Amino acid sequence: MVYGALEIGLRHLTLYALSTENWKRDTEEIATILEAIRRGLDEGPIRDLDVRQRWSGRVDKLPEELVQALMREERRTRARTGLTLTVCINYGGRDEITRTAAALAQAARAGDVDPHLIDEDDFARHLPHPDMPDVDLLWRTGNEQRTSNFLPCHATYAELHFTPEYWPDVDRRDLWQAITEYSRRQRRYGAAPLVSPRCSSART
Repeated sequence: MVYGALEIGLRHLTLYALSTENWKRDTEEIATILEAIRRGLDEGPIRDLDVRQRWSGRVDKLPEELVQALMREERRTRARTGLTLTVCINYGGRDEITRTAAALAQAARAGDVDPHLIDEDDFARHLPHPDMPDVDLLWRTGNEQRTSNFLPCHATYAELHFTPEYWPDVDRRDLWQAITEYSRRQRRYGAAPLVSPRCSSART
């Protein structure tokens, strides 16, 4: 998926690796997922690509070794200018909103913001990654048709794409197909649909 994103010049790719709700799963499954993430950071094939790596999520519950590896890769790749790859680990959209509200409350208490004048820009500046752009395309695999608490603040106007294949079975061709379908859609952001002018001539 990362190779495919680089090949077409995608600037941002955000992957959902482990949610705050996934801790309800079998402990062996969780351990396998976390070990796969750590191994990918240490030995993965994308280490030397032009990819800026970072993560979003809570620190608590994650093994200290994994947290250190995630922070190390963020530091090591922060100057890269190609694809920004954000991996959501121990992440929940509602939790992100709650933490952002807490940060805003602290800023208001410190006198840095006026609570009566808080707007969307103030909220965005206190998100864990204020520079993360809005989601253009949200692709959900596994034959599920829901967003599952994923980036609710950034995905309010995202185009949704659902496919039956499970994540391990998809590759760059599926990414390109998803983006091709996205390119055919008309994004209006609440505006009325564009009406094409009546055709006055035709040429074959």
